[in-house]
Amino acid sequence: MQVTVDDNVAIVELHRPAALNALSTQLATDLTAAMTGVATDPAVRAVVLAAAGDRAFSVGADLKERNAMSDDEFEAQRLVFRAAFGSVRNLPQPAVAAVHGYALGGGCELALSCDLIVADDTAVLGLPEVSIGLVPGGGGTQLALRRLGPGRAADVVLTGRRIPVLEARELGLVDRHVPAGSARAAALDIARQIAANSPVATRAAKAALRAGWGLGYEAAMEVEDVAWRTAAFSADRREGIAAFNEKRRPSWPGR
Repeated sequence: MQVTVDDNVAIVELHRPAALNALSTQLATDLTAAMTGVATDPAVRAVVLAAAGDRAFSVGADLKERNAMSDDEFEAQRLVFRAAFGSVRNLPQPAVAAVHGYALGGGCELALSCDLIVADDTAVLGLPEVSIGLVPGGGGTQLALRRLGPGRAADVVLTGRRIPVLEARELGLVDRHVPAGSARAAALDIARQIAANSPVATRAAKAALRAGWGLGYEAAMEVEDVAWRTAAFSADRREGIAAFNEKRRPSWPGR
């Protein structure tokens, strides 16, 4: 796992290219540690989740490692994996996945755990767990349901098929489709746009987007009101309006 921070953007890179960034117990542990550090870093306003190598974002769980596991070891790994996926989903900062090559199983779930998914021409996504006797366990069933709706989520989850990027974009599994080799640069550009905005407002807006899903209209409007109040009575709001009137770029206090 590699983490770099530049211009208020953290790039968290899965770094196991020889294994197509397959998620071993150790890589999952490292991912949790990396995301925990990023989440509490006041200098980080946006996150890019990327991967090393040319062939894959991540092919999901390391099945060679799992092949030798007892049921008890499998259960212990489950806890490690839940923590890893949760560390991505629960980032307070907006997160952008930069997907190239294969993003299958847990790799697809890591991308789905981010707020936005940028994928290049080489990307192939899918949740093939049912083909090996499993159910997506990194949030795949619920995240696909929320992104795609019940019918399309059932198509993706129950067939376990591999989905090329053009179809993934059409389904809503991918948010932006870019030329081959440019996923990371495009994701970084989006993250920098986000990082240029008020960190208080972007975190509050993300929280409202996440918490409001599935609620009734009135309850969802209350979620939005909490987010609005968080931003409206912050030092960031005062700075943002002052900067607008003074025709200058804001210098966000971040509180």
